[in-house]
Amino acid sequence: MGTGVRRRMGVEERRQQLIKVALDLFSRRSPDEVSIDEIASAAGISRPLVYHYFPGKMSLYEAALTRAAEDLAGRFEEPHEGPLGARLLRVMGRFFDFVDEHGPGFSALMRGGPAVGSSATNALVDSVRQASYEQILSHLGITEAPARLELVVRSWISLVESTALIWLEGRRVPREELERQLVHDFAALAAISAAYDPEMAAVVRTFVQNEPGDGPFAELATRLISLAS
Repeated sequence: MGTGVRRRMGVEERRQQLIKVALDLFSRRSPDEVSIDEIASAAGISRPLVYHYFPGKMSLYEAALTRAAEDLAGRFEEPHEGPLGARLLRVMGRFFDFVDEHGPGFSALMRGGPAVGSSATNALVDSVRQASYEQILSHLGITEAPARLELVVRSWISLVESTALIWLEGRRVPREELERQLVHDFAALAAISAAYDPEMAAVVRTFVQNEPGDGPFAELATRLISLAS
């Protein structure tokens, strides 16, 4: 029979527990709707003890956003094996797993939530975008991106973010279709840029050569050909 005595946590362990609890609550409801009392209750501690570890709800909120940003940036990590189209499709699957599970938290991170305009929140968003950008370049085997490639990749990342935010408002498009469409969007943006720039044409040729006939990029080409006919 258990004694019911709780194990005493160290300072860092307790901080991490509070961040996890707060992230869970902020991921389901707007931060404005979550109170310190609720966070304390979910963590199984008193309200004053929450303030012992964090000066206030905003401090805890920013810590939770930091955890969310790290998690979100990690969704773009993918083994460099197999065709690019399939890799990007897996990345989009993990990205939308996060968006689906942490809707309000994702919106708060990307839109700033109650901390709109704060340098800390803006820096977090920028860190996610930069990590995503670097991951995509690594999949293309490129360290220094030509100007047009940088435009394509950064524009696509912005498109992914804005598409996810709009999707959250009503989920009117099936998630799987949207993930595939965003992979097609990457190929389309790259192909259009390639029509204007020899360096981009070389990049596109490299990843298209390794695409199988049943991959997402080949599927896009088939769909476009069927439209023309």
